[in-house]
Amino acid sequence: MENLTDRQAADAVRSRLDWKYCLSLELTDAGFDHTVLSEFRTRLVALSAEERFLEAVVDLCKAQGWLKARGRQRTDSTHILAKVRALNRVELVGETLRATLNVLAIVAPDWLRAHALPDWVDR
Repeated sequence: MENLTDRQAADAVRSRLDWKYCLSLELTDAGFDHTVLSEFRTRLVALSAEERFLEAVVDLCKAQGWLKARGRQRTDSTHILAKVRALNRVELVGETLRATLNVLAIVAPDWLRAHALPDWVDR
């Protein structure tokens, strides 16, 4: 989504909370070497796994009724991708905030009480 190189993505995993959260990593996780990503892509293509992944996604879409047999499908998905990207960013911010507040509740509960209103307070 961010159009990063492998090296930039590996650096993001080491230094950014949102990446650690999305990958379910501990805050202290050291990350990985950028070559892991190209090695993964090489294995994925060598095993033709990308085709199996696409087939699984198409099967799921058919099962959910999002694709119909012999129906005309829209090939220009730019507007859909833009909405999904915006929604994903909003969800990412919300989930990152939630996770951060949960950690603060454990490591600094006094600070959190002083800076956050309880749920029951009308705003």
